[in-house]
Amino acid sequence: MDLNRYIDHTILKPLTTLEDIKKLCMEAVEYDFAAVCVPPPFVKIARTFVGSTTTKVATVTGFPFGYSAIEAKVAETVLAIIDEADELDMVANLLAIRNGDWAYLEKEIATIMPLIRNKQRSVKVIIESGILLEDEIIRCCELYARYGVDFVKTSTGYAEKGASVEAVALMRQHLPAGIHIKASGGVRTFAFAQQLIDAGATRIGTSAGVALMKEAAQAHKN
Repeated sequence: MDLNRYIDHTILKPLTTLEDIKKLCMEAVEYDFAAVCVPPPFVKIARTFVGSTTTKVATVTGFPFGYSAIEAKVAETVLAIIDEADELDMVANLLAIRNGDWAYLEKEIATIMPLIRNKQRSVKVIIESGILLEDEIIRCCELYARYGVDFVKTSTGYAEKGASVEAVALMRQHLPAGIHIKASGGVRTFAFAQQLIDAGATRIGTSAGVALMKEAAQAHKN
């Protein structure tokens, strides 16, 4: 397993500095991570830091609570595409999920998907699985599968519970094989990352990517 190609090396703290972004990107290039995930204002500069390497640039929309208006998410999506983000991690409207407003959620994703597809970008829909009921996770998987999203993602990292092996396994059970799972939120050890991958995750969102790689290397030696 090439762990590095699973990792979205992430920094989304509100007090992130330019130096933080440069360090993140340089580490991602050094380890050949799948992507860096950065706040929207840093997408352009992250693109220059990763250059023509295989590391993609991801950013977030509707972050972290998901209750931005659809029009706001559209604007964020358009700006991210203009700034040359490869991947967009969009937080679903969690209020709509909890209130069972599936018509709103369908309208949201139906509005966003053409923007993504017309520019050949990827979208990861964050559902905050750690604070959802099992049937809500299943309904989300069914909805986003119908619209052919690239990934369903567990968490923002801002809720009281992040990724879990159980949630990833449940999502894998209810998603078509062609739709990937990104596990994020509290992934700080190689052992946990391995469990999430074994459960079906094909991306790992973490701020501890370098530490995970060092742990993996040590485990391989042993």
